[in-house]
Amino acid sequence: MSKPRTTSTGSSYGVDHLPKIAYARGSYLFDVDGNRYLDGSGGPAVYCLGHAHPEVNAAVAEQMGKIAHAYRYLFSSDAVEELTDIITDRTGGHFPNAVYVTSGSEAVESCLKIALQYHAARGEMSRRRFISRRRSWHGNTLGALSVSDFRTRRASFEGSLLDVCFVSAANAYRPPEGVAPADLAGFLARELEEEILKIGPDKVAAFIFEPVVGAAGGVVPAPEGYARAVEAVCRRHGVLVIGDEVMCGSGRTGTWRALDQDGVVPDIMSVAKGLAAGYVPLGAALYTDAVHKTLVDAHGGAQTGHTFTGHTAACAAAVAVQKIISRDGLLDHVLARGETFRDELRKAFADVPEVGDVRGCGYFIGLEIVSDPESKTPFRPNLSVHADIGRRAFEAGLICYPCTGNVGGTAGDTVILAPPYNASEEELAEILSKLTVAVKDSVHAARKGEKLA
Repeated sequence: MSKPRTTSTGSSYGVDHLPKIAYARGSYLFDVDGNRYLDGSGGPAVYCLGHAHPEVNAAVAEQMGKIAHAYRYLFSSDAVEELTDIITDRTGGHFPNAVYVTSGSEAVESCLKIALQYHAARGEMSRRRFISRRRSWHGNTLGALSVSDFRTRRASFEGSLLDVCFVSAANAYRPPEGVAPADLAGFLARELEEEILKIGPDKVAAFIFEPVVGAAGGVVPAPEGYARAVEAVCRRHGVLVIGDEVMCGSGRTGTWRALDQDGVVPDIMSVAKGLAAGYVPLGAALYTDAVHKTLVDAHGGAQTGHTFTGHTAACAAAVAVQKIISRDGLLDHVLARGETFRDELRKAFADVPEVGDVRGCGYFIGLEIVSDPESKTPFRPNLSVHADIGRRAFEAGLICYPCTGNVGGTAGDTVILAPPYNASEEELAEILSKLTVAVKDSVHAARKGEKLA
């Protein structure tokens, strides 16, 4: 790979200088110096159909040729209405109501506001508190950041965040001390109920969680039975359930709703990333008819939104994306091929004990790198193993998503893979081969670093 023209960056991807992008086609991106990069993580799990898909581009161009954006308080549009119908269908009719925004952070912020408004509409103004989980990430707005437990991303804003209570992460690889994997779901449900009772059930608005934790944990699916157990707790106490599927939703796990695999329907749900696949920024806060009726009866509807809510061209992009995914049967493919791809990763790293865990669902896959596989002790943070993997992979022409801080907020190295749903077998093989080399070389370098310390 030639030396690219660069721009300085503090990227946690391990890339010291950013090459300048020229164009992209399918699963590959090309910089201005002709270097090629295979997008093994869909950027941050966004580009689920790859880049420059001709049908999506044509749909956006057609919409732009008519009107780019019709302001939501003045007009509806075919794009908005068709997308709402698609989402209603994909979610089994559970979520016919949507506030369309332009990012996952805004989607989560809107979910929080809808929850608060719901309780206000019912005359329960005491329900102002949120409960979230440790080692979670919900977004960059102040409200979304408040319900996130991502130490390095919160630190600069402490003192201006909402007062949020946190319960344990739902991580079978790193359960609370003394809790057996088989007992984890029950333990976490009891912990949540104890927290609700401690705060006061009449003071809790909602419990928010990621069905599969993304950047904060390096793809961590909750243990079997967890979602149903915490839903039952919330129902007993009138606490709303918010499912944050910004990263794991829109088909990333092989079903349109990640929580569909758990048989759980939250009251409110956020989606973004894969909704419009990065072609135009789009996210949405979805909510049930029961929530909608309460809001309409008291206030005429949801009291949240922005200038660009329901952006027409963004919704047109999402319609095209979702139609292609459905037409080509990509969700069934992702669910089945994701399982075999994880098996291939486990085999590739069978002789690398430092790859302590390979986990995930569908095309949402995480690797956790540890110094001691028996104790699961992470490498020292100053070794930045995750960033070294990201850098080595990038220099070899592979984009992955390295993350850190999943252990104690500062330690712990993980790598996320989230390939396009339509990635070819040759592309998956290239991801596997290049990542294997990057991980092995980085682990070897980290071992040398430990000896020199």
